[in-house]
Amino acid sequence: MAIPRRFLIGATAFAGALLLLPPPAVAVPDPGAAAPAPVRRGGEELARPAPLAAGAEPGAAPRDAAAALRALGGYPRRTVLDAPPVNPADTSVKLGLAPYHSLAPRLNALQRLGDRVSVEVAGRSAGGRELYLVTVTAPESARQAREQERMRELIESAPAAAARDPHVTSAYKTPVFLNNNIHGNEWEGTDAALKLIEELAAARDARTARLLRTTRLYINVTANPDGRVAGTRANAAGFDLNRDFITGSQPETRAVRRIAIDKQPAVMLDLHGYVNGTLIEPTTPPHGENYEYDLFLKHSYANALGMEERVNGLGWTPARDGVEPAVIPFRDQQEGWDDWPPVFTPQYMPFHGAVAAHTVEFPLTVNNSAYTSLPVAELRRRAEINTGIAGAAMRAALDYAYTHRTSLIADQIEVFRRGAAGEAQRPVSERTVPGVPGIGPEDVYTTTFPRAYVIPVGKGQRSAVAAARLVDHLLANDVRVGRAERDFRAAGRVHPAGSYVVDMRQPKRGLAQAMLAEGRDISADVSAMYDISGWSLGLLWGATVDTVRDAAPRVPVRPVRAARATGYVAASGDLRLSLTDPGEVAALNALLAQGVRVRRAEDGSAVVPGAARGAARVLADRLGVRFEAARERGGEPLRRTRVAAALTAGERFALREMGFEVLPVSTATLNAGFDWSRVDVLYVSAGLDHAALTPAARAAFQASGVGVVGVGSGGAAFSTAAGLLAATAVEGNGDANGVVRVAGARGDALTAGAPAHAFVYAPVWFTALGEGVRVHQSYASGRLLVAGHWRADGDGTGGPADAAGRASVVGGPGVVLFGTQPLFRAHPKGLAAQVGRALLTTR
Repeated sequence: MAIPRRFLIGATAFAGALLLLPPPAVAVPDPGAAAPAPVRRGGEELARPAPLAAGAEPGAAPRDAAAALRALGGYPRRTVLDAPPVNPADTSVKLGLAPYHSLAPRLNALQRLGDRVSVEVAGRSAGGRELYLVTVTAPESARQAREQERMRELIESAPAAAARDPHVTSAYKTPVFLNNNIHGNEWEGTDAALKLIEELAAARDARTARLLRTTRLYINVTANPDGRVAGTRANAAGFDLNRDFITGSQPETRAVRRIAIDKQPAVMLDLHGYVNGTLIEPTTPPHGENYEYDLFLKHSYANALGMEERVNGLGWTPARDGVEPAVIPFRDQQEGWDDWPPVFTPQYMPFHGAVAAHTVEFPLTVNNSAYTSLPVAELRRRAEINTGIAGAAMRAALDYAYTHRTSLIADQIEVFRRGAAGEAQRPVSERTVPGVPGIGPEDVYTTTFPRAYVIPVGKGQRSAVAAARLVDHLLANDVRVGRAERDFRAAGRVHPAGSYVVDMRQPKRGLAQAMLAEGRDISADVSAMYDISGWSLGLLWGATVDTVRDAAPRVPVRPVRAARATGYVAASGDLRLSLTDPGEVAALNALLAQGVRVRRAEDGSAVVPGAARGAARVLADRLGVRFEAARERGGEPLRRTRVAAALTAGERFALREMGFEVLPVSTATLNAGFDWSRVDVLYVSAGLDHAALTPAARAAFQASGVGVVGVGSGGAAFSTAAGLLAATAVEGNGDANGVVRVAGARGDALTAGAPAHAFVYAPVWFTALGEGVRVHQSYASGRLLVAGHWRADGDGTGGPADAAGRASVVGGPGVVLFGTQPLFRAHPKGLAAQVGRALLTTR
């Protein structure tokens, strides 16, 4: 494949001068501009909350954002941004980079610079900061913008027709997306993007004009403003946003998801640090099996070569500057930097049509210990180099989009066409991807798509809430779902009318498969993985998902835009909450907070007095939960549970989603003196070392009498050190993770109604159980790992064979220990209620 010539975007002296000017203190519209009149807070209108699934918060972009944008007319679209207060503590300042408070004034000035730059507010961060999406393109009338949108929709929804349409070939603008600063303490992509916007806005050379006539460049200026300000990898909620794309728990990732759907980029870059030399994807094996990887590798490798040439061409050297030559993992490494899970931005984007998607890691470390230990002059030298490298990668990607526009759009269409037609994937080889050296059997990862998935529902079925949550999540990710209009038979069983059907002959079948399929055990394929290897929503989100292999279900299906409401309250008598879903635990906690006298049944469910029917109706409507008629009166009273917790951000998020009052604690917190009367239960998974507690802190805990729920190795270690439970915790391979088969104990009130699968991350199991220790759940015998990566340690122990048949969840008086990870990154929704039950009853 020919390597594109380097493309230098021309810029006037005015653009360079603009970089040196301080940003204006106040955003003032330019009355002399010929562009449409500014829309005050227009971006906020687009970010107005829409009906969302339970647990979603205001600030996310609505699902009809594309329609709202179309109503605004052509380009440019001016939004006058409000500048936040100046924050001298913004960590960007020390590095000589743009603090968050400077972005709005600077973007306002750029919109006034000419007719190429538009800004909208794509949403808000977890900390409430605005997310700025910049569009750079040649001016478009309202009619021209509508025509671009028509072609975009045609490419996705009727790809065969789009492939035959000469107007698409000649007139559709290539969408390119630059995502910056998703890790808050990897700053420089933002500054490189601002410089690029300024150059493109001011340049007057013919090639830039042609580029912007054939391209729309979309730039998420900072995907994580909370982390940018604080100098943290995570957002204000503590989440690593670049692990959240299959779950979509955070407003920032949902905003990027909306951009992916509405803008449908063919090329995207995600700017990161710090790997020396500059790392430029594509990656090592294993490659995500649900992609059209031949089309993806074709463009990603060629684009990587162009970025490598531009980055190395800057002239930085190891000896003089500490900058190593760029690295392309697919070419230069064997394994360890894979693109298997779709939790990362560049691995999520191909499902929405990106045929070239890259993580780019600039080289020189300025975060963490370097930020505090290096002189300011050295930090700024490094940041300047990183900014230049990020800019070079951006310009090379734009060059590639400009030079290969026809091929990029044709292959994006082909991705969607294969999905809609139900065609088989093309395995990568030197024949199917000519020009990419080194392709071997180790690079071939494909799947067999089923004909359909069925998500059954039925009156009174306890999984109805989970089914609705899963369907709404699929729809939010632009997966097409239908509802059966009558009973039908498929996958060896009869499904009731109203069940959901995901026909896999659809443009985004790859994303549907990634979410609904069980996944794959890839333990034998590679020795190490970069991150998680299993994530199935079909197995971990609590809904039943049936796979239809051969023929499509023979039933009329109506497309749905939202799952059918599932809330229900029995007409008379006492009410029963099964507590098998996190929404039901949230409903219970809401009732307890209102003083409703709820009792616990023998099977672990909750019995609500009929007198609380009015409150139950409100919660059924709000949370979609079902209050069935109670057949028993219930025994032990349930009480509001206050939780002290040493835990991860994802676990904290999941507990609060279930309505628990969570008070974070740590070893330092307890050593400083802690009032145990404020809480009822201690949740431990990370950040609490019993051995490091002072004698006074240990005594205070021992005297408190609070229950303990421990998770993973951290929880087990605390229990062992404190002598809480007579059980030996065995730690498996610390790198292991994935979806495993489990079995609950018969009649067990903790795991009743729980899914037959769990999630593990550094799995733990329990042996040598003493008197009074109960096994609530066990790892399955035989084939344990369904999807993921779990090998034995070097000495042959710690593998799934050692864990099979062993206890995975155990308990005794006042203690429950989980060897699994039921709240991992707030992802396995179907497992969370087990923890909820444990917290409510372990005192």
